[in-house]
Amino acid sequence: MKQIIVMRADLNMSRGKIAAQACHASLGAYKKADEKSSKKWESEGEKKVVLKVNSLEELFEIYELVKVTNMPIYLVHDAGHTEIPKATVTCLGIGPDEDEKIDKITQDLKLLK
Repeated sequence: MKQIIVMRADLNMSRGKIAAQACHASLGAYKKADEKSSKKWESEGEKKVVLKVNSLEELFEIYELVKVTNMPIYLVHDAGHTEIPKATVTCLGIGPDEDEKIDKITQDLKLLK
């Protein structure tokens, strides 16, 4: 079990902003998970991996692929209080769900460093 955060690297957000956006994505997707998946993920250590895309278009490609599954998904729109304009789509939370299901969609993405 794991959760994936897919972050837009093209926005040039600060590390703190990226951390905040990842937290929004993680919590948002977690709240959409069923209780069985949530409990299993929690018992396995709540694994999270942050990956990157280089554009809004790439993020939406991933979003559309996940949307047709039964995996929890959460798209983050920024409030616009600090670094980027209001309603900017920053990242996507996927899962928690089985590693294999998530990997089918995200396996070609690179780690955010």
